[in-house]
Amino acid sequence: MLQRLAGSLRRPAAAPVAAAVRCVSSGSVGITAPLNFWAGKRRTSQEKCNKENVYEPATGRVLCHLEPCGAVEVDQAVAAAKSAFVHWSKMSGMERARIMIEAAHIIESRREEIAEMEVVNNGKSITEARLDVDSARLCIEYYAGLASTLAGQHVQLPGGSFAYTRREPLGVCVGIGAWNYPFQIAAWKSAPALACGNSMVFKPSPVTPVTAVMLAELYAEAGAPDGLLNVVQGGQETGSLLCYHPDVAKIMEMASQGVKPVTLELGGKSPLIIFEDSDVENAVRGALMANFLSQGQVCSNGTRVFVQRDILPEFVEEGGEEDAGNQDRRSTVGEHPNGSTGNCTDEMTCVKEEIFGPVMSVLSFKTEEEVLQRANDTTLGLAAGVFTRDVKRAHRMVEHLKAGSCFINNYNITPVEVPFGGFKMSGIGRENGQVTIEYYSQLKTVFVEMGDVDSLF
Repeated sequence: MLQRLAGSLRRPAAAPVAAAVRCVSSGSVGITAPLNFWAGKRRTSQEKCNKENVYEPATGRVLCHLEPCGAVEVDQAVAAAKSAFVHWSKMSGMERARIMIEAAHIIESRREEIAEMEVVNNGKSITEARLDVDSARLCIEYYAGLASTLAGQHVQLPGGSFAYTRREPLGVCVGIGAWNYPFQIAAWKSAPALACGNSMVFKPSPVTPVTAVMLAELYAEAGAPDGLLNVVQGGQETGSLLCYHPDVAKIMEMASQGVKPVTLELGGKSPLIIFEDSDVENAVRGALMANFLSQGQVCSNGTRVFVQRDILPEFVEEGGEEDAGNQDRRSTVGEHPNGSTGNCTDEMTCVKEEIFGPVMSVLSFKTEEEVLQRANDTTLGLAAGVFTRDVKRAHRMVEHLKAGSCFINNYNITPVEVPFGGFKMSGIGRENGQVTIEYYSQLKTVFVEMGDVDSLF
């Protein structure tokens, strides 16, 4: 499945990537190539005095040196994006789609290389890294398919006049990424933006700076105009410079002053509700996946596991067997050294606040009405899950759960075809799915009068 275009693609980006990694296992700095990228090339920051060490999570060794971008570099990156936008926005959707599909094919052919770099960059397992690369590729393919479908509406008006709408790109967009899915997030942010005709400046997390620049190079290799996707490294100061920049039209992941559209994907403290009629073994697997995927560093994790009282002992026993021998997982089901079992309560800090780590809180409940009230008793509303064999109950629960993504008899499934985002304090807007097009474009209405102006009065 991953062998399309093998041997047939030109690959100017491969040499810098290979040269950048001298020896992952050695004690020396592993990545030496610049990690900033704009106008089609890797760039060195002028802010050399602020160079920072970035450490490989698995070994603690210095992986690379981060060169944060200051005002000069941010201006250059935004200027490159602004220049690329002029050309890119005038291309047809089909032309944009061809380049995006080519980028997806290159990612497919280099899946292992990118995944291995993500392991070094982030510290996650190679299995999860491969899935992240696949998700990135699928996202780009999906939005490439939508690029040629962007269209407006025709409305007939009295007297032969009419109106129509145009869906137009915003301009230069900014994406700000997190450290738990570095490559995937860069793709999730850039793909819908580019499909709509925008350009982007992307700032990765300063602790995982390595793989976003690879994505920028791959877009360039696929034929994108120089400056279409640019990468600037740095922390809060660099992010602020991007957000407040007068030539930036859209902010992803961080709010700004002034009237700029913003999409925020924030945190969660999501409930996972397991009813007594569930397949307990399957529910346990779901709960473990909902809490320990990526070492628990997933914003949508179902960290509040509500188990109906009659099956709580079976759930705890089954969960202990499934989890046996895994030193990285920490479960607060009350499994004490003396073998006794207790339960979490809603007032505990670990139950109320997002931990963003491998900690699962298990709580018991009696009735459907009770657990709904407790599940919704939070300022966050990113996700929720229900395990039950009762189809009517499942849909009844989902109707009343205050969460943007709900799972029935599964958890943490995020296909790029469907929207992802939260209610309440868990964010603004959605990522993935067709609806995201609305967040990366603006609608213009045009009125066309076919008669005399006097005829209107």
